[in-house]
Amino acid sequence: MDTIAAVSTARAVSAIGIVRLSGDTAFQIADAVFRPSDGRPLSAHPRRTMVLGTLLDKEGRALDQALAVTFPQGGSYTGEDSAEFHCHGSPVVLEEALQALFAHGARQALGGEFTKRAFLSGNLDLTQAEAVIDLIEAETADAARNAAGQLGGSLRQRIEKIYEDLMEVTSRFYAVVDYPDEDIEEVETPRLRGVLETALRDLEGLAATFRRGKVLKQGVATAIVGRPNVGKSSLLNALVGFDRCLVTDVAGTTRDTVEEKVLVGSVLLRLIDTAGIRDTADAVERLGVERSRAALAGAELALAVVDGPLTEEDEEILREAARCPKWILIWSKADLGGETAPLPEGLRPDAEVVLSSRTGEGLSDLEAAVAALYPMGSVPAGQMLTNPRQAQAVDRAAEALRGALGALDGGLTPDAALTDTEAALGALGELTGKKVREDLVTQIFSRFCVGK
Repeated sequence: MDTIAAVSTARAVSAIGIVRLSGDTAFQIADAVFRPSDGRPLSAHPRRTMVLGTLLDKEGRALDQALAVTFPQGGSYTGEDSAEFHCHGSPVVLEEALQALFAHGARQALGGEFTKRAFLSGNLDLTQAEAVIDLIEAETADAARNAAGQLGGSLRQRIEKIYEDLMEVTSRFYAVVDYPDEDIEEVETPRLRGVLETALRDLEGLAATFRRGKVLKQGVATAIVGRPNVGKSSLLNALVGFDRCLVTDVAGTTRDTVEEKVLVGSVLLRLIDTAGIRDTADAVERLGVERSRAALAGAELALAVVDGPLTEEDEEILREAARCPKWILIWSKADLGGETAPLPEGLRPDAEVVLSSRTGEGLSDLEAAVAALYPMGSVPAGQMLTNPRQAQAVDRAAEALRGALGALDGGLTPDAALTDTEAALGALGELTGKKVREDLVTQIFSRFCVGK
């Protein structure tokens, strides 16, 4: 394949920057732009060994004192001959180094092209390739651990076990049909049923992890709602740990939605502080209230804030909050003697918390309430589905197996069930990349940054 190059670290001033090179002429180009201190060509040094030397620009002039390392075909990330240059992290140095590689025949790598080549060479399957970008984008330690587990092959191994069991009964059936004179044991209906039922249970268990995986990766869209001046912005500031929102005694200070991500315990919340919901003649504030209601309608979790005995406006807001999949009632201003009160008939929040944003009292209770609503469970790291593509493939495979079992329940012969079994194999093959369309590969790797 042609040789690609890219800067693999951030284009910002840093101590170290890395330029990556991969392809058929990687060693030849590396020799042209790097002069080892011992006088021998870089390609003559042992693979996977850092070599000190001078990095040259496209005119052959000294650019930086750097380290270089080469990786052999079959033993590199991409599966191709590869090299990396570890130089000082000046964006100018990195760009000049990249231009030198281009001048000697490399081309600019596309987004995700290094990882795409790793997939095409068989170094990674699609679940592992997707784990690379998940690891780069991880915003919590749990998300990073799950991505690292997938990159290590945990999800692939779980799927391959199901795939291999289904393939064994399918291939045995066709072997009996194609080679009737051979002494090949036929697939009996009870054995086929057992394999299908086991595979379906495993797939259903895997599919059930997607809700937790989605929370792990994307966080929970959370709207903080309430009347003006009940403490919504103070709560956001307390959760993020700094004054993200302006807080005053004047009702209606927040005129628009304010968004911030915050880790509450081990759960990532995508917080939206909304304008106080009330009837108002102020045109600007009214627009903010409309946006608040829209944010609440699209939220997965509502934090409904009240500061004492409930007013009619409070009750209306709580009813709107109760339409969210999950909602927590927060009695605020505990330090000022804020009181709780009975709730109207039919309003039952998933949790109630009394807190003070100013003193921090009750914030740990809120953390515990959120953790209880979004438990991570005991799924081993790496075996949690984290994107819709994976979940849809698992759902298709499971649905096909339900069809196969339905055929057996209807008294049909095993060959009728095997049509659906093959459909399940196709869906699992698409999940891991055993069977994959070019447009799907393009879509997956388009999410990656250049240099990875």
